[in-house]
Amino acid sequence: MIVLIQRVSNASVEVSSKMVSSIGRGLLLFIGIEKEDSDDDIEYLVRKVSQLRVFEDGNGKLNYSVKDINGEVLVVSQFTLLADCTKGNRPSFERAEAPERARELYERFIERLKLTGLSVASGLFGASMKVNLTNDGPVTIIIDSKK
Repeated sequence: MIVLIQRVSNASVEVSSKMVSSIGRGLLLFIGIEKEDSDDDIEYLVRKVSQLRVFEDGNGKLNYSVKDINGEVLVVSQFTLLADCTKGNRPSFERAEAPERARELYERFIERLKLTGLSVASGLFGASMKVNLTNDGPVTIIIDSKK
């Protein structure tokens, strides 16, 4: 499971020109679910995301987590994070989990993240989405649960 984390001032998701969800200051998470991902991957990433210190303290040091600043989280599914571009010019997505199982793990990830006490919003799994964001920093981090 791969999560691309962006620290944002705000972010939102639109589907068919309708606002689906939005957040203020916090984290935008793009999540790619890989074949053989499990609850262990979910638990690892939920712990990392909720405790990741990427917000500055009064001295400009990255000492605060999204929980510490009472920030929000927006989770968006993105199987393209699993693209393999090593052969040819068309990405292969063989590593990506089948949609039915990926949806199940995506929803489990969101529910588990909510159990940490965070305010969590999400995109629509499998939909064509417009994601709008104001990256704060910019701060962008990738975490792979397998590494």
